[in-house]
Amino acid sequence: MPNDPTVYVIDDDDAARDALAFLLKTSGYSVQTFDSAVSFVESLDGLQRGYIITDVRMPGLSGVDLVRRLAAQKIDWPVIVITGHADVTIAIEALKAGAVDFIEKPCAEETLVAAISSAAAREGSDESRRDAHSGVQTRLTELSAAERQVLNGLSVGKSNAAIAAELCINARAVEVLRANVMTKMQARSLSHLVRMLSVAGL
Repeated sequence: MPNDPTVYVIDDDDAARDALAFLLKTSGYSVQTFDSAVSFVESLDGLQRGYIITDVRMPGLSGVDLVRRLAAQKIDWPVIVITGHADVTIAIEALKAGAVDFIEKPCAEETLVAAISSAAAREGSDESRRDAHSGVQTRLTELSAAERQVLNGLSVGKSNAAIAAELCINARAVEVLRANVMTKMQARSLSHLVRMLSVAGL
């Protein structure tokens, strides 16, 4: 059972925040909640290092703004952003700003736990990061030109339909190319794929 560090849940929606906290506590995590990113930032000095789970859309200071604020303050706590389906583009922006993962609502317990476990596993050495960079670059060379075009679209949050229109191909062809990209890049999810590109400096 996990015991530390603490997971900080930030969401302006009371019901969503309480549901996330309940799921995490059920999994054995110590949880502290905040109703805004502003209140979290104001409390930072008194907090121990932990994992941050934050909604993307919040008044005052958004999830993306929070990621940027932490990066500017050289605070490298892992941040996982929670997003609705329509906010995938914003979530990708958060990843590029420094978030380690994003997961879509509604969040199942196993998805939350897997995201935290994955974030913990990625806090490795410089050597591990160099190895990851090399691996991503190698896999990129295995993509066909069409697969690379689809990858470029996915990396900025475009839908299959938008990619199909841009490339003048049908949606089914995009689905096939997307599946090929995920397989060749060894990506478990879209967020995993975007993290790979970030590692490669793309």
